[in-house]
Amino acid sequence: MKTTDPAVKPLQPTGKQGFTLIELLVVIAIIAILASMLLPALAKSKTKAQGIKCLANGRQMMLAWRLYVDDNQDKVPMSYAPGNPSEWVHGSLDFDGNNKSNWDLNQDITKSPLWSYCGNSPGIWKCPADNSTVKNKGTVLPRVRSISMNAWFNSTDVDSFGSGFKIYKSMNDVVEPSPSLCWLFLDEREDSINDGEFVVGMNGYPDKPQQWSIVDFPASYHNGAGGFSFVDGHSEIKKWKDGRTMPVLKKGQGLSLGVSSPKNPDVFWMMDRSTRKK
Repeated sequence: MKTTDPAVKPLQPTGKQGFTLIELLVVIAIIAILASMLLPALAKSKTKAQGIKCLANGRQMMLAWRLYVDDNQDKVPMSYAPGNPSEWVHGSLDFDGNNKSNWDLNQDITKSPLWSYCGNSPGIWKCPADNSTVKNKGTVLPRVRSISMNAWFNSTDVDSFGSGFKIYKSMNDVVEPSPSLCWLFLDEREDSINDGEFVVGMNGYPDKPQQWSIVDFPASYHNGAGGFSFVDGHSEIKKWKDGRTMPVLKKGQGLSLGVSSPKNPDVFWMMDRSTRKK
């Protein structure tokens, strides 16, 4: 109905208009570009934070190990000795959901001789960047361990991976390399980890690089780097240099182990920090 009241004026156009479709698409494109620039930085920050947490976990595990050693007349726990109560952790991981060692803390970890020394803390047994899982009865479950022990610490089978090298059975044996240069724990790749020991084969050390090999594969979760803990208590993140140390990860599939890797500088780095000739 048209009004006849002269005090009421009809609305006048303001001259302002909304975005055109072209302008809206330009804004969306700019936001997408900014997001693409920001997201890698955020991802890198997350990876760095996980690396810091990984270092802290390694130090805590080293402290637990040292407390155990101090309480046992300097005798070190065994890195591999199935059925022996001195084995630092029993069981073997794989991708079988029926294998409780993969997902049940009470299967192996809470029975470890180090369990009480690490404050009954399950978190330090696994790198925060390890997202490996298994499926049990339709439920996806995170695996419970990524950490492994240097096999040259009191293993029953490591001498087959390098004849004439020292197997450390007590703290007093760790002389060369020195405690600050001898690693004890590392994070192992999810497709490599099985039992509790990490074998660094010593064949060809130090001056026959054609004989070098990778028996087990270290993790590379932290921008192509992996966490190590040393006997003196400090932890490091080691950046890998050779692509052969970081094969493509295929989720849920085991990796072929014990492969030749001649002249691999990463292999030499690990060998040089694992043990020495007797």
